Amino acid sequence: MDKTLIVTNDFPPRPGGIQAFLHNMALRLDPEQLVVYASTWKRGREGAEATAAFDAEQPFTVVRDRTTMLLPTPRVTRTATRLLREHGCRSVWFGAAAPLGLMAPALRQAGAQRLVATTHGHEAGWAQLPASRQLLRRIGESTDTLTYLGEYTRSRIAAALTPEAAARMVQLPPGVDEKTFHPGSGGDAIRARLGLRDRPVVVCVSRLVPRKGQDTLIQAMPRILAQVPDAVLLIVGGGPYEKDLRRLAAETLTHRAADSVRFTGAVPWEELPAHYGAGDVFAMPCRTRRGGLDVEGLGIVYLEASATGLPVVAGDSGGAPDAVLDGETGWVARGDSPMDAAERIVTLLRDPQLRQRMGERGRDWVEEKWRWDLLAERLKELL
Repeated sequence: MDKTLIVTNDFPPRPGGIQAFLHNMALRLDPEQLVVYASTWKRGREGAEATAAFDAEQPFTVVRDRTTMLLPTPRVTRTATRLLREHGCRSVWFGAAAPLGLMAPALRQAGAQRLVATTHGHEAGWAQLPASRQLLRRIGESTDTLTYLGEYTRSRIAAALTPEAAARMVQLPPGVDEKTFHPGSGGDAIRARLGLRDRPVVVCVSRLVPRKGQDTLIQAMPRILAQVPDAVLLIVGGGPYEKDLRRLAAETLTHRAADSVRFTGAVPWEELPAHYGAGDVFAMPCRTRRGGLDVEGLGIVYLEASATGLPVVAGDSGGAPDAVLDGETGWVARGDSPMDAAERIVTLLRDPQLRQRMGERGRDWVEEKWRWDLLAERLKELL
C-alpha cells in the first residue's frame, strides 16, 4: 500500500464514535506507511498532556494542528499539502468528507493519487440543504471514492452527487471488535454490583441525547412492568439529556417502581462490554428529529450488543435498521412509540429461547460481516 495521509478533525483522545472508527482503522494499516493530521483535542494544559500521552502510544506518526476544530481553511490546506509532500504520501483519507473533502483539489495538485472521503450521518443532513448540498457535490467530484455507512445514508448522499460520483460510492461502516464484545464479557459482575442479579434487564448503552430514545424506553416501562413486574431498565451513558430523563422517570413511575429505571452515568470504555452483558435485551429506539437533520447514521451499539449475544430492539431513525436483521437479530420499532417498544421488549423478556436464538444469530452476523479486520481490508483496497 502507498503511504497514506489521514486528515481528520475527529481522532482520539477526543471521545466519540467517528474518532473510535478512525482509530480502529488506523491501527490496522501499516504504521510505517501512515501519517495522521488531526486537530488538538482541547486547549489548556490538561488537554495538551492527554493528547501528547495518547500520541506517544501510537505506532504511527501523528501531527497535531493547533486548532481544536480542523476546517479546510487556506492555512490548514497548506499544512496538509506540506505533510503530503514531506512524508511522500500518495493517498489521502478524509476522516469526514464534509467539510474536509473540500481540500481534495489542492491535495490532488500536490501529488495525491488516491483520495477517499468517509461520510457519516451528518452528510445526509448536508444533502438536504441547498448550499451544503452543492459543497457535498464538489467533494464527490474531486475525490475518487465517497464511503457510506449503510443504505439509508448512501441513498440520501447519492442524491446530492453527480451520477458518476454516486456510482463510485463504496460501503465502509465502522466495525466491531468481536474479541472485546462477546457473551462472556462480565455482565454477571455488573449485575451483582447493581443488585440486579435475578432481575430481567433491558439495557441501553448510548450518549444521553433526545434522538437516542431513552425517553421512549422510560415511557414504555409501565407497560413492561405490567407484564414483567421485576424488569429493570439500565441506562448506560452520560450526556446533556440526563437531567430531563431522570425527571421523566420520576414522573412516569410510581414510588414503588422507582428502582425500575437505573442510571449508571458515563462508564469507562473498558467496562462497556460488561455493561452490555448485564442485559437480557438491548434497546435503543432512536428517532429522527429536526426534519431529518438529526438522524442516526448507523447505530454501532446494536452491533456491539449483537456481538455480546443480545437480541436488539432498534429505532427506525436513518440507518439504524441497517444494523439489525429485522426478525432475526432483533426488531426495528417506531422510535416515537412507547407502546411499540414495550410490545417488542416484553415478547423478548418472556421468551428465553427467542432471546437466545436472536442473540446467537446476531453474534454470527457480526463475525460474518462486521469485524474490523474485514473492513480494514476494504479500506486498504480503496487506498
